[in-house]
Amino acid sequence: MPVLDIPLPVFLAIPLVAGLIGLVAPARAARWLAVVATAGAFAYTIFMIADFAPGGEGLRYVTDEPWIPELGIRFSLGVDGLSLFLVTLTALLWLAATLAAAFRPPDRLFERPRAFFFHMGLAETAVLGAFLAQDLALFVAFFDLMLVPFYFLIGQWGGRERVAATTKFVIYTLVGSLLMLAAAVALGVLSTPKGGELSFALPELARRSLPEGTQIPIFLAFAAAFLVKAPAFPFHGWLPDAYRATPLPVLALLSAVLSKVGVYGFLRVVLPILPEASVAMQELMLVIAVFSILYGSALAFSQDDARLVVGYSSIAQLGFIVLGIFALDPKGAQGAVLQMVTHGLVAAALFLIIGVLATRAGGSESLARMGGLAMRAPVLAALFLIVSFATLAMPGSPNFVGELLILFGTFEDKIVYGLVASVGVVLAAVYMIRFFQAAMHHRAGPEVASREMGRVDMAGIAPLVAVVVALGIYPQLILARTEGDTTARLREARQLAGGVSDAEARPAPGVTPGGATVPGEAPIRSPSRPGGESVP
Repeated sequence: MPVLDIPLPVFLAIPLVAGLIGLVAPARAARWLAVVATAGAFAYTIFMIADFAPGGEGLRYVTDEPWIPELGIRFSLGVDGLSLFLVTLTALLWLAATLAAAFRPPDRLFERPRAFFFHMGLAETAVLGAFLAQDLALFVAFFDLMLVPFYFLIGQWGGRERVAATTKFVIYTLVGSLLMLAAAVALGVLSTPKGGELSFALPELARRSLPEGTQIPIFLAFAAAFLVKAPAFPFHGWLPDAYRATPLPVLALLSAVLSKVGVYGFLRVVLPILPEASVAMQELMLVIAVFSILYGSALAFSQDDARLVVGYSSIAQLGFIVLGIFALDPKGAQGAVLQMVTHGLVAAALFLIIGVLATRAGGSESLARMGGLAMRAPVLAALFLIVSFATLAMPGSPNFVGELLILFGTFEDKIVYGLVASVGVVLAAVYMIRFFQAAMHHRAGPEVASREMGRVDMAGIAPLVAVVVALGIYPQLILARTEGDTTARLREARQLAGGVSDAEARPAPGVTPGGATVPGEAPIRSPSRPGGESVP
């Protein structure tokens, strides 16, 4: 157990409870409560990382209690290598965004701060819950709950076009959520053997089986929900309006964290539970990934709005992550998990930097109205340069390691997709260098005030950049702790695709040679008849 033995439900509730208390506290106290709560949640994730031994597999810190027993739904939470660093990423970025929101200059403070920080706390709890959930119904509940606070954060504190942006965002994500709900119910019901008990526990669903023809429509429903959340091409229609209207601290979280819940769902839910469909739909997902890389990169290059440069580049980066997952190769999946973390750090830092740049350009986020800051703000320029190099995957950055693993995993069996995706690496260099030069080295716009970043901005941005640098030096911090659990999610799909070596073809985590299972681990899937009934 970790040094600080806090049950996961308590850890999960910390941001929400702080938000609820802040609703009845003075406005200044609500801000401090939010900062302390997010700092406490992040501190606990550091103890988790210290407690995780490299190379381990399986769930830790498990909470597993009946929730709705009549429907086979359990309140089941746990952390493994796959979710560990995404939980840490969530806690770290919420702390940075909360600092950026809580200590803005007086003329830029959010109205109704108590309600604002309540929704921020609810959103953090929902995202952490999605990463910790080990029951499919609970995962769906947290996945849908995320929509509620972001609806208010964009709709009440957004820009001039916030109503239209919120409407489009809700329509897209709600349709995806409804598809996922239907898929989850169908999966639970259809996988229940005759005379068996209904269950939505992820380890149990991984043991049960469905015929491929039944798996495919369920796979497509999950994929639509996850790709909307990411977003990936062509499910990104909500992105331009939402990114323009969302407050920058909230946008940093929307782009850096919420997008990861979607791609995480493929590894946590889809691949281990629907392996036959994952193999059958592999080509479709690879096509979507490659189109996302090329489309996002091309549009990022053509934008003048700094937000949309980063927004469309995120579509490209999410395309790389999907490519790594559906290469169905351990190296690709490892690269995808590393890229989830590093893209989150880089995207959040970029959006916070855009906020700093805008305050020095008369409030404008247009590249044409920026410029001339490199000599007057050397610390800001240095931090921006490091983040830019990471975005374009320069050697020495963790993004370079992630993209390299993804491309190696893709070249293993899908070399054509890997070659086409490599073009995205070149395009990233073009749009990020253009962004950096426009903001730092072009002739200063008429309203540009050349001055160094303040202490509050430094407190939010510098730690993120420091983590990026540290992971570039030692990416094994993540890779060594995620390898076992990430590879386990691919095992059955790789067996079906014929890509498993003898070393990989060992029993799934927690399974003894006699077939008994260790509590909290996913046992071997039983063979099934066409109707889904398990064969003894």
